[in-house]
Amino acid sequence: MTEIKVVNKGHQPLPQYATAQSAGMDLRANLSEPVVLRPMERRLIPTGLYIALPEGFEAQVRPRSGLALKKGITVLNSPGTVDADYRGEIGVLLINLSSEDFTVNDGERIAQMVIARHEQAQFRIVEELDETERGAGGYGHTGVK
Repeated sequence: MTEIKVVNKGHQPLPQYATAQSAGMDLRANLSEPVVLRPMERRLIPTGLYIALPEGFEAQVRPRSGLALKKGITVLNSPGTVDADYRGEIGVLLINLSSEDFTVNDGERIAQMVIARHEQAQFRIVEELDETERGAGGYGHTGVK
């Protein structure tokens, strides 16, 4: 298990895994008063959390499936990436894709955070790429089955 240093300047509990095999931890809104998201409105919602990730790791901020399905609320830049050298507050960029107002209340679970390893890459210019069975087939290239 990877250790993550955290400063909690908010008044919510630290994120936790709900089950032994959960990939994500719920992030909670840290608000002094409720925030109303009107249809198609986006807002950065604070969590009160500041983290220090080890080198080679990122935190991905993703939507909660229940909020997306039931209320039309999602994370706009999904997944949002928190880099290992970022030391600011983790904010969640929510958008209301429904036709009704949505109220974000203090302590509400608004997103999930997944900690993931990553690699950095270096590009090398070449004249051509190796051939594959797929080739240049892009969106919808396999047709309807």
